[in-house]
Amino acid sequence: MIFSLPFHVARFFRPTLLESFALSNADLGDSFAVYGVIAMICYFPGGIIADYFSARRLMATSLLATAAGGLYFAHVPDTVGLTFLFGYWGITSILMFWAGMIKATREWGGASSQGRAFGLLDGGRGLAAAIMSSIAVLLFSHIISADSGDVSPEEKISGLKAVIYFYTAITALTALLIWRYIPESENSGGAAYKPGDAIVEAISSKKVWLQAAIVICSYCAFKASDNYGVYLVNVLSMNHVDASTFTSLTAYLRPVGAICAGFLADRFMASRVIQWSFIALTVFYTLLAISWPINVLFNLAIFSLVSSYLAVFALRGVYFALVEECKINKNITGTAVGLVSLIGFFPDVFFASLTGRILDADAGVTGFENYFLFMMLISVSGLIFAIAINRKNQ
Repeated sequence: MIFSLPFHVARFFRPTLLESFALSNADLGDSFAVYGVIAMICYFPGGIIADYFSARRLMATSLLATAAGGLYFAHVPDTVGLTFLFGYWGITSILMFWAGMIKATREWGGASSQGRAFGLLDGGRGLAAAIMSSIAVLLFSHIISADSGDVSPEEKISGLKAVIYFYTAITALTALLIWRYIPESENSGGAAYKPGDAIVEAISSKKVWLQAAIVICSYCAFKASDNYGVYLVNVLSMNHVDASTFTSLTAYLRPVGAICAGFLADRFMASRVIQWSFIALTVFYTLLAISWPINVLFNLAIFSLVSSYLAVFALRGVYFALVEECKINKNITGTAVGLVSLIGFFPDVFFASLTGRILDADAGVTGFENYFLFMMLISVSGLIFAIAINRKNQ
C-alpha cells in the first residue's frame, strides 16, 4: 500500500487523472521522474537508517507520512504542487520504508524460512495491489455511473477524490496494522552500531555486489514485460482490448510465481531457484527471438510470455532471500539491502530508453526479435552471477 498513492491512481485512473488535474502525459511523466530520482538517492541512506532504527517504527511512520500526502493529493494541486508531492513520496516510500521492510522480512523468516518469507512478501504485495485496485475501480464506477461522455468534469473529480481518499485510508490503516503486529527489531539503536563500519563492510563484500548484479538482471526482466502489450498488438496482431486483458490477467501470476519460488528456495536454496529461473528465461526469450511460421508463433509466443512472467515473479520473490543465504551480518542488513537496491533498481534509469531504441531501430517483428535476443543475453548474465554466488555460499 505504500506505493498505491504514487502509482496505482495514475496506473488505473490515468485518463481521469490527466483531465481532472489538467495534466499532459509529459507533465505526469516529469512528476514520476522526480519521484524516481529521489527514490534512487534514498535507497542507500535508507539502508543505513534501517540498521539503526526499528523497522516497525520506520514502516509505520512512512505509511502515515505517505497517507498525509494523499490528503494533499485529494485537493487537486497544480503541476508544481504535484511535482513536489511526488518528490515527497519518493522520500516517504523509500528512505524510511524499503530497507526496513526487507529487514523485517528477514527477521520474520528466521534461518530456515527465508524463501517462504520473501515469496509471501512479494506474492502478497501483488495480490493486495490487485484486490485494492479492484475495490477502487468499483468505488469509482459507483460514483461515475453514466457513460463517460455524459459525466461532468465535477463528477469525474469527485470520483477521483473518492479513490484517493480510499487509498489514503487504507495506507493509514496499514500503518496501524504494522504498529500492532510487527515486533521491534533485534538490533536497532544499539550503541555498538557504527554506520561507517557498516558501509565499509557492505561495500567490501563480494556477495553483496553479486546480489546487486542478480537484482539488476531480474529487474530488467521485470521491466521487459512493459513491452509485452505492444508485442501482442504489433507482432501477434491482437486487438488493443485483448492485449490489455492479457497483460492485466498476468498480474495474478505474481503470487503464484513468488510463493512457489519461496517454498522451493527453502527446500533447495534461493540461489538455485534463481539459477533455474534464469535458465527458463533464457529458453523462453530465445524462443521469442526466433522467426517462426505464423501458425506456430502465436501459441508458442503466448506460452513463452506466460512462462516468462512466472519466472520473473519467481526471481522477485526470492532474490532478497540471498541476504540470509550469504550470511550477511544481521547488524548491516539495512545497509547491504540499501546498496543492493541502489544498484539493482538502476534499470529504472536506463532500461526504457535503451530498449526503446532497440525497438525503434527495426520496426515490427525484427525489432522484437532483437529485443528478446537482448533479454536472452541479460538472462545468461543473471545465470552466471547466480552460479557464482551459489559457489561462494557452499
